[in-house]
Amino acid sequence: MDSPITSSTPEPSEPTSPAAPAITTNAVLKTMLQVSSQVSDLIFSPGRPPQVELRGQLVPVKIAELPMLGPEDTQRIAGDLINGNKQAITALRDQGSCDTSYSLAGEGRFRVNIFKQRGSYAIVMRVIPRNVPTFADLKLPEQLGEIASLKNGIVLVTGPTGSGKSSTMAAIVDRINETHGYHIITIEDPVEFIHRHKRSTIHQRELHSDTPSFSLALRAALRQAPKVILVGEMRDKETIEIAMEAAETGHLVLSTLHTTDASKTVERIVGVFPLPEQHIIRNRLSKSFRWIISQRLIPRKDGSGRVAAFEMLKSTLRTREYMEKGEGEGKSLIDAMVDGNLDGMQCFDQMIEEMIRKGIVEFDTGLAYATNPGNLRLQLSDHEQEPETLAPKETVAPKAAPPPKVAPKVETHHPTEPELIIER
Repeated sequence: MDSPITSSTPEPSEPTSPAAPAITTNAVLKTMLQVSSQVSDLIFSPGRPPQVELRGQLVPVKIAELPMLGPEDTQRIAGDLINGNKQAITALRDQGSCDTSYSLAGEGRFRVNIFKQRGSYAIVMRVIPRNVPTFADLKLPEQLGEIASLKNGIVLVTGPTGSGKSSTMAAIVDRINETHGYHIITIEDPVEFIHRHKRSTIHQRELHSDTPSFSLALRAALRQAPKVILVGEMRDKETIEIAMEAAETGHLVLSTLHTTDASKTVERIVGVFPLPEQHIIRNRLSKSFRWIISQRLIPRKDGSGRVAAFEMLKSTLRTREYMEKGEGEGKSLIDAMVDGNLDGMQCFDQMIEEMIRKGIVEFDTGLAYATNPGNLRLQLSDHEQEPETLAPKETVAPKAAPPPKVAPKVETHHPTEPELIIER
């Protein structure tokens, strides 16, 4: 069993790139990417072979020159990835982890996180697709296309790490880029998808290399005449406050949060502020938000990968009221989404129920990803029994009703007239 980190655990030395390694870092990355076109992450951990994440599962990659990673291997690879980035080196030394980006010529780009663990370095590299995804590529709900026509307000895409938030945001920006001649500014950590100028002009700024913080870049963006501002993540009170200010002054602000659903997103934003300010923030947020899109990736029943489930909260008179005054019994944002199909809204459990009924995801898997598993189980009570009881019954043809018995006519006539019965 691995021992926990203690004060006596030695600090790893600075990442370096020793000369003449058995195999170069770029060669290792290329070999790992060749496993499948669906690789989402590359993992380097001492005591394990290089690994890739494929359809939500870690898969070891056999590399003859590097059958097992040692601390010196991950240190060397970390040094190659950092490549002299002073900010990353400082963050790794002072905070224990750092974020950076890395490009592999002709192969792709990566979002990289390097962190210290048990006296050594570990590395996680998120693969960034070379092409900006479209609505069709991601199978996004078409009602989200309305976002491209918005003139102002806040649109949030939320979900846990690895749920596809960045891809959804990139598809929305690409739709705006194709349909409007706007000035778009993105502030990212790091820049992931590279957008080309189409009808719009896009400037992409990277945290630390182009600007020291989200809040400073966002404040500067207000003086750079953009129509659309993308903020990679709303991490702190100052960034949230400036984002709302930008939305209130006629800008469309797109951003992400690491929250599980729409209700938790509102709680997170409001909870960042001191209690005396929370009512004012609720009021401002209710007026400035346009959409909150939450997403979860659920394993498919056939094992071919994962499918995205979306929860969509739209700004309406009802949702603005619940957001401003707070949720209560029978007045929750989930209630509004359940009843808001005509407005393009839906909650997670509605979509998961549909996926289970269509056979896209397993019954138990769907319940595990549901917001309210108990209620979803009740909704699916008929479906849950179908394989065992309902299906066999449906295959048995109903017994034909026996022909009605015709009573002897002798019983329906007076006994004094038997000769008439015989003649008939």
